[in-house]
Amino acid sequence: MTDIKMLKDTIKVCMFDQYGTVVDMQGGLTKIATPYLEAKGWKGKPNSFVTWWRRTHFENSMIDALLHRQHTSYREIGFRAVDQVLNRCGIEHTDAEVRNLVAEIEKLECFPEVPAALAKLQTKYKLVVLSNGDPDMLETAKRYHKVPFDHVISVSEANSFKPHVATYTKAAELLGLKMDEILFVANHAFDVIGAKSAGMRTAMINRRNRPFEKTPHQPDITVPTMTDLADAMV
Repeated sequence: MTDIKMLKDTIKVCMFDQYGTVVDMQGGLTKIATPYLEAKGWKGKPNSFVTWWRRTHFENSMIDALLHRQHTSYREIGFRAVDQVLNRCGIEHTDAEVRNLVAEIEKLECFPEVPAALAKLQTKYKLVVLSNGDPDMLETAKRYHKVPFDHVISVSEANSFKPHVATYTKAAELLGLKMDEILFVANHAFDVIGAKSAGMRTAMINRRNRPFEKTPHQPDITVPTMTDLADAMV
């Protein structure tokens, strides 16, 4: 088990995944997609549609990361994912409608407890975002999530999507820190595993109380909410 006191003494920066960890992606996109799907006369569940959207996006971004050639923008990956899912559902649509749905990602709001928890963490640590989002998307998002992060980094700096090792090492390089001086915080295993394998310390926000898979790259701390993380680390 990780010594929390040692962790607190070592960590200089708390680094966060944005989509799904800081902002409520599933809930927010479901709220946005519901009236659109109803207007199209689709009888399925909007939550399922969003799950398919996110899974397709994730799969396509992982393929892009594994190819590790010319980095495809998050917005383009999103366009392809939504277009594919709409086609699967048999929903007629225009390219403009797809772009409008993807643009809503920029407007997602925080999970309710996040602002206060991050304000508490910020009394002791610098707060940084490392996101798969494009730089302009992350800039727009600031107006909606309203968290005053000290630094926001797009993976475009590393020419790859997370969890490619280059994304985490590039972020540490930009901050001028050693890998183990950063606590990477996410609510999904792929980012926790990626950051830990790259040499960062990691925190898992286990909102759904799911068991963590068997891997040598276990999180250093696991908590149910961001509030619990702040209470443990400050």
